Amino acid sequence: MDLRIFTEPQQGATYDTLLAVAKATEDLGFDAFFRSDHYLRMGTSDGLPGPTDAWITLAGLARETKRIRLGTLMTAGTFRLPGVLAIQVAQVDQMSGGRVELGLGTGWFEEEHKAYGIPFPKEKFARLEEQLAIVTGLWATEPGSTFSHDGTHYQLTDSPALPKPAQGKVPVLIGGHGPTRTPRLAARYADEFNMPFASIEDSERQFGRVRAAAEQAGRAGDDLVYSNALVACVGKDDEEVKRRAETIGRDVEELKANGLAGSPAEVVDKLGRYAAIGSGRVYLQILDLDDLDHLELISSQVQSQL
Repeated sequence: MDLRIFTEPQQGATYDTLLAVAKATEDLGFDAFFRSDHYLRMGTSDGLPGPTDAWITLAGLARETKRIRLGTLMTAGTFRLPGVLAIQVAQVDQMSGGRVELGLGTGWFEEEHKAYGIPFPKEKFARLEEQLAIVTGLWATEPGSTFSHDGTHYQLTDSPALPKPAQGKVPVLIGGHGPTRTPRLAARYADEFNMPFASIEDSERQFGRVRAAAEQAGRAGDDLVYSNALVACVGKDDEEVKRRAETIGRDVEELKANGLAGSPAEVVDKLGRYAAIGSGRVYLQILDLDDLDHLELISSQVQSQL
């Protein structure tokens, strides 16, 4: 099972903080550094010093790291036009030497759109479907050919479909709990399906829906990677677990029920149960980005046992 570090910088983080976490991610042997794509803090956090942009952040980290994969859970489809997004991701992929992955979702947090003057359309899922068609279509267009798209929400005419990513194909991640449209979209466009903050039982059901949708679309169910995103709160003893839970404003028992919390042995056991239902990758949501000792503990006593 791959373990990836997943950050929520809108809760309060500078670029330098994210760089320190990304370098620790690389040094400690984790597979990837991912971040959310939000412009407004959630809950009671003050969000200081303010938001950082996901793709500007990843562009910087592309030049500061050498091995780890870099990506988003999830880029908000409401923030960027799909043609522009295809250029941005391709450029960051070139800057990283081919280490980028694109998680793309509808966008859902209406308050951040109001706060920064970003249109928040009523119909978002149909837009996402067109966005995926455009981004992947631009990248797949042969050099020297052009790409056009005449959709309900977007029109592109004779695009040169440049630049191209460094990778032959940038992996595309789609995720969510929706029982019908989400699996269908994943079956058509995704290289990886991510189930965010869900129980083992709910994950197993949704993975089954995606596998069935893939087979109906003419793909093998195992063509996709299946993954989870779960909050992490690991400690060498109960006191350390409690301290880390209090720092992020969460209850230990709630974290154990809904995330990956407790001793390294407890967390390894729970990861094993996710692996048993087909999850091959877990994104560890790290909410205290100043606690690099937390990452070291997970690396040495959890990741080492996988």
